[in-house]
Amino acid sequence: MKSPITGKEMTLVTEKRAMDFRKESFQIVFHYYKCEDSGEQFTTTAQDEINLNQLYNQYRDKFNIPFPDEITAIRKKHGVSASKMADILGFGTNGYRQYEAGEMPSVSNARLIQMISDPTKFIDLVLLCDSLDEKTKEKYIERAKQLIEEKARNSFAFNLKDYLLGNHLADIYSGYRNPNFEKFTEMVVYFSEQVKPYKTKMNKLLFYADFLMFKQSCFSISGVRYNAIDMGPVPHNFQSIFEYLANEDEIDIYSKEFPNGGVGEQFIARNDRPFNSTLFSDSELDVLRKVVATFKTTSTNDIIELSHLEKAWKENEQAKNVISYEYAFELKQI
Repeated sequence: MKSPITGKEMTLVTEKRAMDFRKESFQIVFHYYKCEDSGEQFTTTAQDEINLNQLYNQYRDKFNIPFPDEITAIRKKHGVSASKMADILGFGTNGYRQYEAGEMPSVSNARLIQMISDPTKFIDLVLLCDSLDEKTKEKYIERAKQLIEEKARNSFAFNLKDYLLGNHLADIYSGYRNPNFEKFTEMVVYFSEQVKPYKTKMNKLLFYADFLMFKQSCFSISGVRYNAIDMGPVPHNFQSIFEYLANEDEIDIYSKEFPNGGVGEQFIARNDRPFNSTLFSDSELDVLRKVVATFKTTSTNDIIELSHLEKAWKENEQAKNVISYEYAFELKQI
C-alpha cells in the first residue's frame, strides 16, 4: 500500500496493542501500515476487520457469547425465520437477524440464544410467545420434538464425534469456531482428491488451511485444535479421526512400503464420495485452493521442514502444546 502523503510504499506492521470494548480491555495483534517518512499510521478495510474481529472474538470468549455462525445454526435447526425467532425470544423485529450478521448481543440476550439450543427450552418459549398463532406453535413444537428424538437415536454418533474432535467451546485454540466434524471431513476429502497426500503431509495441509483462514478472517475453517509434535503441527486426535473416516468410507487409506523399509499411509478420494463444496464460504474455498496450489508438489519431507520454520511449531513443540491460532498472523510459508 502506498502512503497517501508521500506516495511511497509503506511498511506492514503487526504489534500487540490494547483495545477497549464495552468497558473491557483486550490485547490484540494490531495490523496497520506505517509511512516511514511521516510516521503516520493507516489501515485498510480488511485490516480494520481483522483488528475488530480479534477484539470481538475475545469479548465473546470471555462472556461465553455465541458466534454468528452458531446463532444462525441454532435458528436453522429449529426451522424458524429470523423475524419469528426474534418474536419468540422477545428481541426487536430485526434483533436476531442483526446478531446473525455479526452484531454483538448483550450478555442476557446471548444466554437466551444459548438456552434455545436445547429443544425442550425452545418449546417452553414457544408456548409463552403471544405473537404466534396456535398452528405455528404446533409446527415449531413438532419440529423440536423431532430434534429431541433424533438426538436420542444418534447419541452414540454425536458423542463419538465430540470425542474425536474435542467437545470444547470456541476459543483462540480452535480459531474461534466450535468443532465442525462435517467441514473437517470435507477438508480431508478435498485434499485427498487434489493432492493424494500421505498422512504426515495431510496433517500439514489441514494446519495451513485452518491457520491461513484465521490469518485472513480471525476464524478457522474447522474449529479443530492443533498440537505441535516432532513431525510438525497435527490435528488433535488425528489418528483416530482418520481411522473413523476410512471406516465410514469417506476416504480410502492405502499402506505403501518404501525402498528404505518405511511404510506410508496414502489418502485417496473415493469415486463414490465427491467433495461437498456447499459447506464452505467462497473465502474458505479460496484458502483450500491456495493451500493446494502452494503445496501440491511439495514432498512430505519438505513440508515437514517448512512447518518446522513456523513460529507456531517452534514455540510449542518442546512442550507438545496446543497451538494458539494467534500464531496464524506469523505464518511464513504461505
